[in-house]
Amino acid sequence: MTPTCRAARTLSRTPPNPYGKDALVATSVRATSDGSPPSSRPAPSTSRRGDPGAPGGWRTRLYRFDTKASPYAYIAPFFLVFAAFGLFPLIYTGWLSLHNVQLGESGSGSWVGFDNYTNLWDNQFFWKALRNTFTLGVISTVPQLLMALGLAHLLNFKLRGRGFFRVAILAPYATSIAAAALVFVQLFNPDYGMINQLLGHFGVDGIRWDSSKWPAQIAISSIVTWRWTGYNALIYLAAMQAVPADLYEAAALDGASRWRQFISVTIPSIRPTIFFTIIVSTIGATQLFGEPLIYGGGVGPTGGTDHQYQTLSLYMYDKGWQVGQLGQASAVAWVMLLILLLIGAVQLLFVRSNRRKLGG
Repeated sequence: MTPTCRAARTLSRTPPNPYGKDALVATSVRATSDGSPPSSRPAPSTSRRGDPGAPGGWRTRLYRFDTKASPYAYIAPFFLVFAAFGLFPLIYTGWLSLHNVQLGESGSGSWVGFDNYTNLWDNQFFWKALRNTFTLGVISTVPQLLMALGLAHLLNFKLRGRGFFRVAILAPYATSIAAAALVFVQLFNPDYGMINQLLGHFGVDGIRWDSSKWPAQIAISSIVTWRWTGYNALIYLAAMQAVPADLYEAAALDGASRWRQFISVTIPSIRPTIFFTIIVSTIGATQLFGEPLIYGGGVGPTGGTDHQYQTLSLYMYDKGWQVGQLGQASAVAWVMLLILLLIGAVQLLFVRSNRRKLGG
């Protein structure tokens, strides 16, 4: 009898293999190759009980723990810094706003509840500071963003020295607030300033840029506009360069001029960026502090002899560090936070309504 026939008879007498079809095929091949009957025992496992790489070993457990814990470890430094320098001061300021705390006194102060907020409601200087913050924000933000749009549109074309101009418009942003404010103080000096000298050639008498309300606010807003126009222009320029060129080509084929392309193509395409700059500029205008403080000079944080350009930030500084009423200063800080949250909520509603109109 040949070895092949003997193997076939052996397979016919072998009971069903409990380890599946693959094991039966493996034993059949081995039986036909050497003529010996196949073994019914399963193949030994390659992993041992004490092997660290086994499914239940310490290496496997360490790998699973690392996979789950590593993302939290990477973002933990940010949350630790935010908790120490952002969240804790915010909560502590809210706690101070509910107490009567004087600067330099020991202890936590006496509980007064919402008296600090009601005192602000009846304080005329608080309302004047609020109005000044609003007017300074409007006359500095609106021209700033409009000029930034125009500069970005010009720099978006192929001009000679375009790289130089892009760097040049960012130079005011790199200038410190103190240096810029001191230069503009000299320019708007009512006695020997260059602005009054230029206006004198057009028959305009010397304007008191330091004591009048609107001239002082215009001078301060010019500092803000000069510093932040180039920064916003670069943001708009980056957004304009992301607009597909096919849209401009299609508009040109339809006979649209460059101005019509700017209004009908550029502005709708960068509308989310415009909303972003409006939000950021509004927040910056609400927190305006350095420019009016330095512009006032010896007047200090009072914002002029009649508080004509005192902002909420200057009023908070005056209450906390000049008068020494930390409780009322903390209440002003929380009112500013609530105003910023309200402005952000209103602008968020505008953004969502704009997305609905665009079908997004």
